[in-house]
Parts: sequence; C-alpha cells; structure tokens
Amino acid sequence: MAEGLRERKKRQTRQHISDVATGLFLERGFDAVTIAEIAQAADVSVNTVYNYFPAKEDLFLDRSKGVVDRLSRWVRARDPGESAVAAVLRELRAEVEAVSPRVGLMAGYASFLRVIHDAAALRSRLWSLQQEVLENLEDTLREETGAAPDDPLPTLMAGQINWVHATVMSAIGREMVAGRPAAAVSRETLALIGDMEDLLSERVLNYAVRDPR
Repeated sequence: MAEGLRERKKRQTRQHISDVATGLFLERGFDAVTIAEIAQAADVSVNTVYNYFPAKEDLFLDRSKGVVDRLSRWVRARDPGESAVAAVLRELRAEVEAVSPRVGLMAGYASFLRVIHDAAALRSRLWSLQQEVLENLEDTLREETGAAPDDPLPTLMAGQINWVHATVMSAIGREMVAGRPAAAVSRETLALIGDMEDLLSERVLNYAVRDPR
C-alpha cells in the first residue's frame, strides 16, 4: 500500500526531530540538551516532540527497533538446511564485509558511542535493548523448534548466538572509538568471526537447522 500524504508528513516530521536532536546530542552531550531546546531547534512544540518520542532516550536511540529484532529476523530467514547460528554468522559476515553502517562501520560511529558512554540514562537504555535482543531471540528459537516452555535449550542457544553478535559489535565499537579506519576494522572483524565460529560446539552449530525440503 502506498504511503499517504498524512503518513509521509508524520514520518518526515519524526525524522526531522530525530536528526535535530542527534545533532545537538553529538555537539553538546546527551545530558546537556533539554527537550525544550530540541523543540525550539526543530521548530516544533514540546508536546510534538513527546508525541513522537515518549522519552528523551528515544530521540537518540530511535533506530533501535532494527537492532532489537535483528537476530530474530536473521534466524527466521535462514536458508533451507541452515542452522540458526549459521544464518547469523552469514549475515554478520555480509554486513562486515560490506563495511556497513548497520554494524557501526561508518564515520561518526565513535562520536555516537561516546555520547552513550557519557550518559547513564543511555547506557541503561542500551542494556535494556540488549536484553530485548536476547529475549526476542530466545522466543524465536522456541517457536522455530517447537520447544516446550520449560525446555532450557532455546535459552542456552540464544545466549551462544547473542554472544557472537555482541562480541562483534563490541569489537567494532572499540576499534572505531580508537580511530581505526573502517576498512581495516572490517578485515579484522571478519577474522574474529572465523575465530568465534571455531569456538562454537557442533551442538550449537547444528541447532535449529531448517528443513532442507
């Protein structure tokens, strides 16, 4: 269905507010910027800001939805004959090899991380988002395998798969903050992914294999 004029204007307004807020946060820090200042800079009312973003943290982490369900989406879209972790490894390799901004391989990512590091509220929200990633993945594995509610295996496997993703993201963030070129970080991260795959047990590597038929 084509996007209507009203929906397009709402999306554009939301994006404008987010962009203005992010610019202010990067310039001055998260805690130093108020919602009133964001509203004034974006030429909207304070109520309009809150209509789109219920909490100040939402303004900076407004694209978190794509991260929260990322692992679940990759697992659900795995190829026939492919296991859950194999799908995640494949998708991660593709993103890293493409030097994709979706995994932090971009100019400005270091500044983004520094804002989070300097704001307790953002660190708390990021931890909460990371827990959502893990919980969503566990739910997905339980659904995909038909595991019983009291079966601990989806929980254990979600932890292993999430470890791969979290380790990659942490390594990229650390190197980008250190000022390394994205292309070099990409090459080193690909090697890291290979090392992690070698550490995974056969049971993990062969969990939740999609029916090849």
